[in-house]
Amino acid sequence: MGIVQSQSIKNTIITFFGFGIGAVNALFFYTNFLEKEYYGIVMTVLSGANILMPLMAFGAQNTLIRFFSHYKTQKEKEEFLTFMLVLPLALIIPIGLLFYFFYDPISASWIEENPTLKPYFWLIPFVGLFMAYFEVFYAWVKVHMKSVIGNFISEVLVRLIVMGLLFSVHFNWIEKSTCVYGIALAYFAQFVAMKLYAISVKRPVLRFVIPDNLKDIVQYSFFIIVSGGVAVMLVDFDKVMIAQYLNISENALYGVAIFISTVIAVPSRAMTQIVAPITAKLIAENKFDELNDLYKKSAINLQVIGGFIMILIFLNIKQMYLLIPKDYSGGIWVVFMIGLSKFYDVLLGNNNSIIVNTKHYRTVLLFGVFTVFLMIVLNMIFIPIYGIEGSAFATLITVMIYNTIKLFYVINKMNLYPFTIKTIYSFGILIGCFLLFYFWDFSFHPIINIGLKSIMISVFYLFITYKLQISEEVNKVVSSFLIKIRVIK
Repeated sequence: MGIVQSQSIKNTIITFFGFGIGAVNALFFYTNFLEKEYYGIVMTVLSGANILMPLMAFGAQNTLIRFFSHYKTQKEKEEFLTFMLVLPLALIIPIGLLFYFFYDPISASWIEENPTLKPYFWLIPFVGLFMAYFEVFYAWVKVHMKSVIGNFISEVLVRLIVMGLLFSVHFNWIEKSTCVYGIALAYFAQFVAMKLYAISVKRPVLRFVIPDNLKDIVQYSFFIIVSGGVAVMLVDFDKVMIAQYLNISENALYGVAIFISTVIAVPSRAMTQIVAPITAKLIAENKFDELNDLYKKSAINLQVIGGFIMILIFLNIKQMYLLIPKDYSGGIWVVFMIGLSKFYDVLLGNNNSIIVNTKHYRTVLLFGVFTVFLMIVLNMIFIPIYGIEGSAFATLITVMIYNTIKLFYVINKMNLYPFTIKTIYSFGILIGCFLLFYFWDFSFHPIINIGLKSIMISVFYLFITYKLQISEEVNKVVSSFLIKIRVIK
C-alpha cells in the first residue's frame, strides 16, 4: 500500500504512544491525583467541546480534503485554502454570541444537577473553538500527505501537558480547580502547535476569493456538520447526558471504561489520517477498482489489528480493574459494550471516507439525523434505569444500527464490498481466543498476570493469523520482524 502502509505504521506507533500516555493519565493519575468529581467535570467539559467542534469547524476539515484534489492550479488551491480558514467563522461567531447572551438558560439543566460544574461550563465553547481550528489545520497538512507530525501533536502533545498538570496537582503546585482550566489551555497549545506546523508545510498565500463551486462546498460542509456531529455524539453525547441524570462523578467511572475500550479504535484513527485523502483522490479520478481494493485491505487490516487489541482488553479486563482505585470499579460491562461498538467501527475500514467523498453523502444525512434521535431517546430510557451501563447499551445499539445502514448503503449504491472469506476466518480466531483464555487467570499480581496472559494470547493469535494469511500487510510486518530476530531466513 506504499505511502498508506508507511504513514499508517508511523501514525499507529505515535498513536499508541499517545494512548500509552493517556492510559497512564486516565487509569492512574486522574484516578489517584484528582477527585472523582473533578475528573467528571473534565470529562463533561471535553465531551461538550467535542460535540460543539463539528459545528464550529463548519465541516471545513473534511471539505478541504474532499475538494482539494479538484483544484488544478496553485492559485486555485491557495484561494480554496484561504476560504477554508474563513468559513468556520460563519458559525463560530453566532455560536459565541448565543453562549454569551443565553449562557444561563443553556447551562441551567446541567448545573442544576451538578452545581460544581458552574465555574467551568463556560470553557466548553472555547475548547470547542480550539478543537475546530486544530482540525482545519490538521486537514491542511493531510492534503499535502504530511500526517505524521500532525498526529504527534494530536495524540501526544496534549496528553503530555495534561500529565504535567496532574503531577502539579499531586505535588500541590496547583489546585485541582486550576488543573481543570489548565487542561482547557492544553487544547489551545495543541491548536497553536498544529497551526505552526501547517504553515511550515505550506505557508498560506491569502487570496480572499469566493470559489466558483461555493454552493457545492457549503452543501457538503452542512452535511459534514451533521455527519461529523453524529460521529462525535456517538462518542461523547452519552457523557453529557450522564451529567444530566446522574452525579457528575459517574462520568469519571464512565470515562475510565470508555478510555480502555477506545484503544480498539487506535489503528483506525491512525490509518484514516492518510487513507482519507487517498480515498478522496481515487473517487475524484473514478478509480473504483482501486478503491474497492483499498476498501477490502483497510477492512481486513483493521479487523486483524483492532480485533487483537479488543481480545487483549476483554481477556485482561478483570485484572486491569484491580490496578485502579476500588471506587472506580463497576465499569467492566461498559468496556465490553463500548468495545464491541468500536470494533464494529474498525470492521468497516474506510467506509466513512467513501461515503463523505461521493454524491451519496446527502442521503446518508437522513440516516445521521435518525441516529442522533435514536441515541438521545435510548439514553433517556436506559440511563435512569441502568446508570452508566444503560448509556453504554444505548451507544452499542445506536452504533450497530448506524454502521449497518452505512455498510449496506455503500454495497447497494456503489457495489463496494469490505468483506471476504478472510473476514470469517478472523472472526473464528477471535472467538477461539476468547473461549480459550477468558475463563482462567494466573494467581499472581495483576501486572504479572496481564503480562503472562497477554504473551500467550499474542503468540496464539498472531501465529494462527499468520499461518492462515488473513492479512497480507500484517504478514509482511510479522515476516520482517521474524527476519530481524533471525527466526526465519
